[in-house]
Amino acid sequence: MGSPVFEISKDFVFSAAHQIRFHGGKCERLHGHNWRVRVHVRASQLNRIGMVIDFADLQKLVAEVGGRFDHQTVNEVPPFDEVNTTAELLARFFYVETARRLEEREAGRVVVSRVEVWENEGSLAVYREE
Repeated sequence: MGSPVFEISKDFVFSAAHQIRFHGGKCERLHGHNWRVRVHVRASQLNRIGMVIDFADLQKLVAEVGGRFDHQTVNEVPPFDEVNTTAELLARFFYVETARRLEEREAGRVVVSRVEVWENEGSLAVYREE
C-alpha cells in the first residue's frame, strides 16, 4: 500500500486584459479574458481537525497571489511586464508564489501539486513539478 495523499483544490477567478508579445497573430493585440485559476494542494497528513488546509485559507492565499491582476492589464504587472503573458507562464507564477506562501504557513506539510489556468472554458494550461 502506498503513502496516503489528500488533495484539495480551490478556484480563483479574475478578469484581466493581456497581449502575447511576438505572437504574430490576433493574440498579440490587447484583449481580455475571464481567467480561472485552480490551485491543487496536497498533504500526506491532515491537520489536527482533519483538513489538508481550510478552503477559506487556501482561497485567501491564492487571492493574495492573483488579486494584483484583477481588472488590470497583465502585461503591466510584474513579472509580466518582462515575461510573456501566456497561460502556461501564469500557471507557473501561481504555482511558485502559492508554494512559497504555503511553505511559510504550513512548514512543508501542505504543498502545491499543480495549477491549472483557463483563459476561457475551452483553453487550459497546467503547471506542475515532478
